[in-house]
Amino acid sequence: MPDINTARLIEALEAIEDGIYIINAEHEIQYMNRTMISFFGDHVGKKCHEVINHTSERCNWCRYKDVFEKGETHHHEVYIEHLDKTFNLVELPVTNRNGTRSKLSIYRDITATREQEAKLKSSEDDYKRLFNHAGCGVFISSKKGRFLDVNPALLKMLGYTDKDNFLAMDIATDLYLKPEIRHQYQEKVEKTGRVVDYELEWRRRDGHIIQVLLTSHVRYDAQGNVLGYEGVVIDQSHRKTMEARTRKALDFLDQIIACNPNAIMAANLKGEVLIWNQGAEETFGYAARDVIGKMNIADIYPKGVAKQVMKLMRSRDNGGAGKLKSYPITFISRDGENLEGTLSASLLHDENGQESASVGIFVDLRQRLEMERTLSETQQHLLQSEKLAAMGRLTSQIAHELNNPLFGIMNTLELMKTEISPGNKRRRLLDMSLSETVRLADMLKKMLSFSRPDQEEKININLNTVLDEIILLYEKRFREHSVKFNFDATADLPLVYASKDQLRQVFLNMISNAMDAMPDGGKLIIKTTCQGNKVCITISDTGVGIKAEHLEKVFDSFFTTKTDSVKGVGLGLSVCYGFIKDHGGDLTVDSQLSKGTTFTILLPVAT
Repeated sequence: MPDINTARLIEALEAIEDGIYIINAEHEIQYMNRTMISFFGDHVGKKCHEVINHTSERCNWCRYKDVFEKGETHHHEVYIEHLDKTFNLVELPVTNRNGTRSKLSIYRDITATREQEAKLKSSEDDYKRLFNHAGCGVFISSKKGRFLDVNPALLKMLGYTDKDNFLAMDIATDLYLKPEIRHQYQEKVEKTGRVVDYELEWRRRDGHIIQVLLTSHVRYDAQGNVLGYEGVVIDQSHRKTMEARTRKALDFLDQIIACNPNAIMAANLKGEVLIWNQGAEETFGYAARDVIGKMNIADIYPKGVAKQVMKLMRSRDNGGAGKLKSYPITFISRDGENLEGTLSASLLHDENGQESASVGIFVDLRQRLEMERTLSETQQHLLQSEKLAAMGRLTSQIAHELNNPLFGIMNTLELMKTEISPGNKRRRLLDMSLSETVRLADMLKKMLSFSRPDQEEKININLNTVLDEIILLYEKRFREHSVKFNFDATADLPLVYASKDQLRQVFLNMISNAMDAMPDGGKLIIKTTCQGNKVCITISDTGVGIKAEHLEKVFDSFFTTKTDSVKGVGLGLSVCYGFIKDHGGDLTVDSQLSKGTTFTILLPVAT
């Protein structure tokens, strides 16, 4: 067990921050303090060179003989490669109680110190190079207003070639436009200790004024007194000029965007609106203050369209990747109005080529599209007029050619009636033939009235009577075509003031169309009612019905769904509609596919 003195010695060695170890004459480690162990590990009993240098040979810096044989103390620096550290090594002899000698080595880690010294030397060299080669002006000045040192860049900036002349100038009067501006700078920098990007106007040697940014700090002596100032100067003249030009260009661009009559809008990738010009305000009805930073661009588009637009922009099929040209689109304004137009949009990218935002221009084409639709309708009406004119000429020729033979037939039938007694069955057949011939003549007359409407005589008539006469003619055809017929006539039906022949033509056409719609039979219902000051006639069938897209066209001239060229010329309902309108009435249709069709006729009661 060690004695008290040895214990205190070990305790002292353990407290030392330097690494300490003791070896005997055989190079075996007898003791390592905690710092030494932290450097190399606890290797008491091993050879020192195996621990320190990881080698089987004695370390080349070791002063073994000088210490053991001569009792000398040595100081030197060593670099331990596997630790990448530099140590200040002290080797000194220690005499043991038994008279033997050991060597005590002290390893002080000076790696950080040497690195700091190297950095300091490098910093001094770098500072000199930076001072002389910096692109901006660098200066050291006194408090009284003289430059003590400047770099070449500052001389060039201010138009000087001789450094001595420059150092001899009075800063307040020769460099500043006014001495008080120099004093203001001094007050500011001494108050805060430094200034950053302090804007000043300096005078060059040729008298030209330049804009500079001054960043400097105060230089103090050991007692804290102000010696002067040092800092850097950046010539901002070119930047200021470019800023003015850029600001002017941006202002002009802002005016173009703001005053553009088309809606211009931009949003980031999150959909947050960044730009919303006056055109967008007027078109969509949303004020910019309510949109920018508050609304998502997807809320402006119809549901789901914003994603579709982004998908189209990223495709190469719509004007190139990142672009969309003249895409037809319909927006909804704030008040719910449909906004028809075209959208041209593109993606914006940042300096790394990544998508950053999107910008779009919407052209409101409502007036143009309305004009185009009006023009198209006008062209269709013109075409219809041409057709009607051609039909008028054709019907005039047909009527002219057929009237004479028809009147010949009618006269012949009249003569034949005189030769047959009234009670004879053949006389009845002649009467029916004559009646149909007269009707055919009336039909030709109606064809003429289509192209050259005439003023047919109107009288007060009972529609029930007219319908009874027509039904009598169709009873046989109803039976032949398996059509179940029902006539629901309202008693005491008010009279209407109308052309009997024209209304007869309307009803004949309606019933004929109903039968055509029921080729395999069905049910036909005709009903008359009184609705206030109107007489209502409904003609309903259980036929094939009319497609929804055809309902608005059934009263158009030359429109027909019949494939038979003899039956389907597309004039029947058009003529009927014209007759009813001429009488101050209305004709409507209601139909469902495979369920049937109902035509409703309203005519004013005679007064």
